[in-house]
Amino acid sequence: MLCALLAGGCAAPQAAPDPNSGPSPLTAAGALGDFGNVDYCSLLDVPAVAPGAVAVPTFENCHAQAGPRTILVGPLAFDSDPNIKPYAYPGPVPDGVAIQQSMFNDRSACTRAITFADGNRLDLSVTDDGSDQDGRCGVADAAVGSALAAITAGKVGRLTFPDRSWGRVAPCALLDDHDLDAAAGPASQTATGLSGHSCIRGKVSLKLTVETTEPGGPAEQLGGRDARVRAAGAFCLVDTTQPAPGLPGRRELAEISVVETAGTAGDGTCALARTAAASILPRLPTP
Repeated sequence: MLCALLAGGCAAPQAAPDPNSGPSPLTAAGALGDFGNVDYCSLLDVPAVAPGAVAVPTFENCHAQAGPRTILVGPLAFDSDPNIKPYAYPGPVPDGVAIQQSMFNDRSACTRAITFADGNRLDLSVTDDGSDQDGRCGVADAAVGSALAAITAGKVGRLTFPDRSWGRVAPCALLDDHDLDAAAGPASQTATGLSGHSCIRGKVSLKLTVETTEPGGPAEQLGGRDARVRAAGAFCLVDTTQPAPGLPGRRELAEISVVETAGTAGDGTCALARTAAASILPRLPTP
C-alpha cells in the first residue's frame, strides 16, 4: 500500500558499489565543491611554494605576491584555449586529471592548467620581470603539487561573505536591465561565469572580486560612487571599490567593461561604459 502512495512507486534495492571497480575520474565539482565560495589560497602552501609571499584570497583566485613575482591560483575556466598544450608533469595526478601548460606569454609567465575529468580547468600562473623561465616553471609546478595535495586531502577551504559583501551579489541580475540595452545589445542574454561572481551580457561584463592592486588615475562620480575609467586595448573599464567586510585593510572591487568589437576602445566605448556604470553601481550594496 505504501508503494502505491508514493509517486513513481518503489525502486528495487541497489547493489553496493564494487570496491574493486577502481577510482572515479575526478571532476572539478568533486575536487572543489561549490565553485562560488572556494578559498583558492587554501590550495597554495605559501611557505613551501613561495616563502614570504603575501597571499590574498579573492572571489575567483588566490593572488600571492613575493617581491616582483606574482603567483595566481585560479580562476576556473571551461572554455577551450588553443595555447594550452600537453605537458609531462612529473608528480602524481588523480585519476581523470591532466596537467597542461600554456604557451601564451611564456617569456614572462609560466602557466599551468589542472584540467579535470569534466573539462573544467584550474589555471595557475607565475609571472615576474626576469628572464628565468625555468625558475618560474619550477614554482608553477610546485603550486600544482600544492593544489593537488590540498584537493586529494580534502583540505579545500571556503570563503564566507558577510552582510553587504559583493560576494553575495548575483552579477547577472545587475546586467539584466533595459538600461544596458544600448551598451550590451538589446537582444543579448546574460551568461554567468563558473564561480558565479562574473557575468557577460553581449559587449558588457561585470566582475566582482577583491582588489589586489592599487587603483590608478583620477576618480570621477558615476552612479553615486567614486569610479575610475580607463581604456585597455579593445576594452573600456570602469572600476569602483568599497571596504571589504570581513577583510580588514582590503577592498572589494567591481569592474565593468565594454568591448569595442571594431578595434581599439575609444571615447565612444567609454561613453557606453559610463552609461553601464550609471545603471549598475547604484544597485550594489554599501557596507
